[in-house]
Amino acid sequence: MPKHTCAGPFKLLNLGSNCFQKSRIINMRSMSLNRENMKDIIDPVTAKILVEEQFPHWAHLPIVPVNESGWDNRTYHLGQEMILRFPSGESYANQVKKEQKWLPFLSSKLPLTIPTPLGLGKPGHGYMWDWSIYNWIPGETAAISKQADKNKLANDLARFLSVLYKMNPTNGPPAGKQNYYRGGDISVYEHEAINAIKVLESSLDSKVAKRIWDLGATTKWENPPVWVHGDISPGNLILQNGHLRAVIDFGLLSVGDPACDFAIAWTFFDAKSRKVFRDRLAIDNRTWHRGRAWAFWKALIISAGLSNSNNVENSLAQKVIREVMEDFKNN
Repeated sequence: MPKHTCAGPFKLLNLGSNCFQKSRIINMRSMSLNRENMKDIIDPVTAKILVEEQFPHWAHLPIVPVNESGWDNRTYHLGQEMILRFPSGESYANQVKKEQKWLPFLSSKLPLTIPTPLGLGKPGHGYMWDWSIYNWIPGETAAISKQADKNKLANDLARFLSVLYKMNPTNGPPAGKQNYYRGGDISVYEHEAINAIKVLESSLDSKVAKRIWDLGATTKWENPPVWVHGDISPGNLILQNGHLRAVIDFGLLSVGDPACDFAIAWTFFDAKSRKVFRDRLAIDNRTWHRGRAWAFWKALIISAGLSNSNNVENSLAQKVIREVMEDFKNN
């Protein structure tokens, strides 16, 4: 089975050792659980019992726990063609039914593969929330791919998003606290952003940083709401032979302002591919400023130590801050 990525040894239940299709390089959301406690939410034995009881036709398949699952879910391979995703906390549990409901609708129109819900699991044996079974999408993430052409990737991703934004958003899930305001108003993070700038004022030009933030935080989406992925990041883009083939993890899906989807222009793309991305989507200045503010806010709170993070995330956040400020000064 093709691997996406994961570092470190596997702890196996049954046979096989493969990595989950997503390597989350930066995840800066507020958490109700710390890294140590996450392992206690669900374990391989409980996962196997739940599958045996609720999906007996798949009970014979090996379950392989993923070494790096990210914050939102504990994830396991179920055989070679499926994965199990168990929310790691109550704040993430609402994502399950949302994806179960809306992913089939979205997949019917989108030009790239997205996850297909194959089963909805129920709580049991001490595990408290609904959980999902999805198809496995082979490939590697853009985060670790050595074959990725960023200009082509920017064009292909923009094409995917342009189709998403044209789909009928009627009755789609609203933005709010439950999805960390993705698709909503970036100004809800005003206090965090300004506080982070103050903490970092010895290492950055705080006046420029405040200007960048204000340009984004003082504007709003004035068009009809559109579908918003909510977590467009290199770890959620699946490549095959260097070409973008799938977009995964729609847990923060909403309808509203698409600006948060554009943060990748600074967290991953360089100056040239950033221009390709913006031109392909024809993003107006005000929306572009909000997209940059989303990228800036995340990087600021990590660098300022206001969010749980590790050394890798810290280093990447500092790189994003430099990228944002350089781009601002040059444009």
